[in-house]
Amino acid sequence: MVKAPDIFELDELYWFIGKKPHTETRENTYIFTMVSRKPRQLVGFNVSMEKSAKYIQGIVDNAPYAKLYCTDGYVGYLDVVYPGVHIRNIHNKSDTFTVEGVNADLRHYIPLLARRSRCFPRSLETLKAVLSVFTDAYNRFLLAVFNFRLHSPNREFPLGLVDFL
Repeated sequence: MVKAPDIFELDELYWFIGKKPHTETRENTYIFTMVSRKPRQLVGFNVSMEKSAKYIQGIVDNAPYAKLYCTDGYVGYLDVVYPGVHIRNIHNKSDTFTVEGVNADLRHYIPLLARRSRCFPRSLETLKAVLSVFTDAYNRFLLAVFNFRLHSPNREFPLGLVDFL
């Protein structure tokens, strides 16, 4: 039995719908993610065309309770009401290392999010659907790895993420 998580980490990444815009920042879609540290799982995500605290609040409201909520320096996290203690680290990634790793996994395993890709989702709904399917498989995979390591700490997990899709 896995106990309730004590620490959630939140972060955001950006991508594009349709094609890269010709704006100054070249961003047009934001993916907000919340990850539990132990077990390492995606607790929630939201996709939006704007970088706003209301989308982060939706993730926090729909997630189970945690004692700590760790974020990076983005000021939008200050406008969110957390049920536990909020730790905002503007100096380094020491409090958000897990969510940064999960975001790297998202970019690695989902071709739509690969940085140098020319493959863009055509709609917000497509991106949400891909993230939903991936989140389900990713969480089942990480929970299986977590449970396997509890019982066999010196052995390598025999399956890969692809086996859970």
